[in-house]
Amino acid sequence: MVLDDSRFATLAVQLLDRIAQAVEAAGLDAELHGNVLTIESDDGRQFVLNSNAPMKQIWLASPISGASHYASQDGGETWRSTRGGGDLLETLAADIKKATGEAVAF
Repeated sequence: MVLDDSRFATLAVQLLDRIAQAVEAAGLDAELHGNVLTIESDDGRQFVLNSNAPMKQIWLASPISGASHYASQDGGETWRSTRGGGDLLETLAADIKKATGEAVAF
């Protein structure tokens, strides 16, 4: 299913807000400004997620797994890597666990 601009914008905001809330519930710092979510570990490493409206993707910059782009093929239920199919939330949870020792449940 191809997302139109309005639907993508709505889903992206909901996803970034969901991630921010889960990260904060796990006791980590998260700041959401517009379409950019920054998560910072105690040692200063940062995870940055942002929505890229022209590409209809969510981009992740992780100090653990590097940069990756995620797109939805199912109307926003899941976000899969454009380079191999890995799931955004699974990747982010694993990377946060490696960086901080904290388990985050999305």
